[in-house]
Amino acid sequence: MVLSPLLAADPLAAGDARPPRVSFEFFPPKTAAMEDKLWETVKRVESLAPKFVSVTYGAGGSTRTRTHATVLRLRTDTGLEPAAHLTCVGAPRDEIDTVAKLYWDSGIRHVVALRGDAPEAGGIYRPHPHGYAYAADLVAGLRRLHDFEISVAAYPETHPEAKSADADLDNLKRKIDAGANRAITQFFFEVDTYLRFVDRARARGIDVPIVPGILPVTNFAQVKKFAALCGAGVPDWMGTMFDGLDDDPDTRRLVAASIAAEQCRRLQAHGVSDFHFYTLNRADLIVAICHMIGVRASIAAAKSA
Repeated sequence: MVLSPLLAADPLAAGDARPPRVSFEFFPPKTAAMEDKLWETVKRVESLAPKFVSVTYGAGGSTRTRTHATVLRLRTDTGLEPAAHLTCVGAPRDEIDTVAKLYWDSGIRHVVALRGDAPEAGGIYRPHPHGYAYAADLVAGLRRLHDFEISVAAYPETHPEAKSADADLDNLKRKIDAGANRAITQFFFEVDTYLRFVDRARARGIDVPIVPGILPVTNFAQVKKFAALCGAGVPDWMGTMFDGLDDDPDTRRLVAASIAAEQCRRLQAHGVSDFHFYTLNRADLIVAICHMIGVRASIAAAKSA
């Protein structure tokens, strides 16, 4: 069978591509209604057999208790592999170490180690005087405690507080050298942005997996504001896709799923086989996107059997 160049570039066109490995990120619920929605989402995506699911901290560690409770429930009440976010913000080393030991003793083997944001919106991050100063220090501390699997953050468009793109890469290298197993990127929307970043990271000697973080967009105005805060670019073409849909949430969801699935398929065409989805605790978009890139419940169950 001879494929056109366009079809040959699509990893799903030939019908013999292995489905990618996926992971999902949730945030801890603040209310009973949000908790019900989260566990409905967990139930739906569990059948997709993700590699792991992570649970975030709020700004400044504001959801620390809820994060712990959610991670532990994922461990005891589901077949999913939970990963707990830990940050350096607002806690001494002994307190962070105690939480990490609790996770280990509870069967949690994967930690997403982050510096974290300042407690006040728009504030300046300041290390706790008796804490881990930066993510690389936290990684090294976790590695001393137990043989955790450790993921860290990477920024294809440079962390907004970094002095330069090269300095940001140096910081990522420090985290990897301290013992991190993989990097998960901040969300991005242009495939070339990720590919160039990976090339630069490899040239710097960073050889761990760099997993692209994928954010399905349903509220374009909100994402533009968030992207401006974290240094991510939002292409003009994306705005055009959402023009006129402010009062049409159903169509926005269809557009969001299509954009994210196309982004993943283009990355697959470049050999990417792992994706980390920022779910916003919504199952509908994630299940649809995964279906379009070849991750389906029956296939996932067969792979994990």
